[in-house]
Amino acid sequence: MIKNVLVVSPHADDETIGCAGTLKKLKRLGYNIHWLLVTEMTEEAGYSKSECIDRKKEIKKVEKEFQFNSLSELKLIPAKLDNYPLSDIITKVKKVFDLINPTDVFVTYRNDAHSDHQVVYDAVLSACKTFRSPYVKCVYAYETLSETEFGLKPEDSGFRPNTFVDITKELNFKLNTSLIYSSQFGDFPFPRSTDAIKVLAQYRGIQSGCDYAEAFLLIKQIDKFNDIEGI
Repeated sequence: MIKNVLVVSPHADDETIGCAGTLKKLKRLGYNIHWLLVTEMTEEAGYSKSECIDRKKEIKKVEKEFQFNSLSELKLIPAKLDNYPLSDIITKVKKVFDLINPTDVFVTYRNDAHSDHQVVYDAVLSACKTFRSPYVKCVYAYETLSETEFGLKPEDSGFRPNTFVDITKELNFKLNTSLIYSSQFGDFPFPRSTDAIKVLAQYRGIQSGCDYAEAFLLIKQIDKFNDIEGI
């Protein structure tokens, strides 16, 4: 059975900060990996021409580094997703789902500080309903430095991962790929820095018994043992 993995990122760099190591590992194991990018920097949205050009170059470089099997872009306005009817975003996401038929989906954590992350989570989970997308078997929420740790909602207990992936062999790939987004990174202790990414990976490794890991909140899992011989 061909397994298609889809990572959904509200903004370019979320996919790398959140799960670059896991995606690279899955690619090495023979999975098809796909990328759905929801927003786009444009001059109409208030970004400079040079910023828009640089971001497009970064996306192309990242796409090449990951060797994604496909890249889909919805080209919505960043930091404005809550202005769109949610049903419209769900429809756009579902069209991508039907092209890819992903078995595993990675999406941002709903209670991140950035409202775009919340909207994307809601749209993706709606598109993942079993009667809409029966091919989706697992959904994971990933953490995004500078957004997840600042999602300080009183009613939320915080990001409490229950699934871990050993990325010791993939750590350098994650750090090097992150640096492609140079405009978004700063010096430690800025959360979007290679030092911060490494520290978090080490902490998640401590939690899961390896040198470096990425952590996820498993949202949905269907028929996990179907592929095990004899069951």
